[in-house]
Amino acid sequence: MPRPSRKQAILESLAHELAAQSGNRITTASLAASAGVSEAALYRHFASKAKIFEALIEFAEESVFSRINKVLADSQETVARCYGICYLLLAFADRNPGITRLLLGDALTGENERLHKRVEQFFNRLETQLRQVLREAAMRNEREASVDPEVAARFIVDWSEGRLHHYRRSIFTTSPMDGLEQSWALVVKAVF
Repeated sequence: MPRPSRKQAILESLAHELAAQSGNRITTASLAASAGVSEAALYRHFASKAKIFEALIEFAEESVFSRINKVLADSQETVARCYGICYLLLAFADRNPGITRLLLGDALTGENERLHKRVEQFFNRLETQLRQVLREAAMRNEREASVDPEVAARFIVDWSEGRLHHYRRSIFTTSPMDGLEQSWALVVKAVF
């Protein structure tokens, strides 16, 4: 297996540090040491610490949203599509606890406001995708949400974020996938 690039190694080190150092702020010095590079080398690959965080957020966006298209292509059924989108997010979080901490804003305390906006944009985009699925169901006269699509989409995202927060609060010991089907059944009863 080929060795990851320095840039990739830095991002992997940051994700690992975020998962391991619960509640502690990550410094560029500690990140450089963890990645096995000098701080100067760190700055050769990224203009700032904020850019490193931004690259991890972009990785999360690419990982989740590129797979949403497959979920949408695989099923036309609204409940299955909504579940698939949530499943992608929760499975990604389960495999990437450090990035989960970043997406929940926990790791961004004291960091650039632009990063908080990027995380907000991630969840807004997820909500928009769910809202679109719910609106398309109404246009196809399929089983639609019993509440307004905007309210339903927000509720589903809030439910997903709640599972991520529980995962974070358990210090990544209780998977967001635990009891997922039973919990999703409650969402279906509330929304559809």
